[in-house]
Amino acid sequence: MASNPQLEQWNSRFAGEEYFFGTEPNIFLAAQRDLLKPGQKALAVADGEGRNGVWLARQGLQVHAVDFSPVAVEKARRLAARYGVTTTVECADLMTWDWGAPRFDVVVGIFIQFVGPPARDEIFRHMKNVLLPGGLIMLEGYRPKQLEYKTGGPPQVENLYTAAQLRDAFSDMEILHLAEYDAVISEGSRHSGMSALIDLVARKPTQ
Repeated sequence: MASNPQLEQWNSRFAGEEYFFGTEPNIFLAAQRDLLKPGQKALAVADGEGRNGVWLARQGLQVHAVDFSPVAVEKARRLAARYGVTTTVECADLMTWDWGAPRFDVVVGIFIQFVGPPARDEIFRHMKNVLLPGGLIMLEGYRPKQLEYKTGGPPQVENLYTAAQLRDAFSDMEILHLAEYDAVISEGSRHSGMSALIDLVARKPTQ
């Protein structure tokens, strides 16, 4: 079987007991707590070691998390056990994963900028397609200015988000929140310091 350098890189990053991005939820995601309801079904896309999926489960949601690193997936399961919650964690490549029919009330993508166009467009399309009517997408990423800060994220500018790009990608949804701003974040050893961020919350039409 041919080696996968990207997978090997992420497995290496996630190795060890330390949680690479920490164990606390992303600040933007946690700020959306009032939009979430216990019993909702949530998909956590490329959830890594589980910090965001586990937090969603702690809010009473039924969580399905996906990541392509088996090392991360195992740590996500351990984190869920630490907090006494249940999540379904699946090891899969999002580009080949069977996303299935509309079945989620919330789809979360936090710093999932590991691909550029057109693969990103395909992932966004799948994220929208698996949402039930009225469902929410919650997305946070870096803007191109992040290349100046160098405090996290990919080095490829084409992988980063702009407001115009996200507005276009989710033009078929109701955009509830779209904000560009700079802020200091501290999410483990990988995301730390002043950062150029962009947040999106969008709702799928009910009909």
